[in-house]
Amino acid sequence: MNSAKADLPQGTLDMLILKVVALGPLHGYGIAQRLLQISKDVLQVQQGSLYPALHRLENRGWLKAEWETSETGREAKYYSLTKLGAKQLETERENWERLSEAIRLVMRTAE
Repeated sequence: MNSAKADLPQGTLDMLILKVVALGPLHGYGIAQRLLQISKDVLQVQQGSLYPALHRLENRGWLKAEWETSETGREAKYYSLTKLGAKQLETERENWERLSEAIRLVMRTAE
């Protein structure tokens, strides 16, 4: 199995965060860990990319954040999906499926 880390195409981090948070409220570190786990260690998101994205999504009204006590006993900001965020996730998913299918078609063409 190829365990090389993959660079995310521009704009996909927001969609992936929305999808992971749709599964249930999580703090930033938990979001990064869940992405790594679900992607079988391929999608490793650095803090320098993750936290600005979380703030951006919160500012757009797609995520809401609340301070809660984490499993380690520390205060952590937990993010959850808003109704607007769920609608945006569906739009992003449709766009991604259309784009990935188009790329797949191009890559399958005989040379």
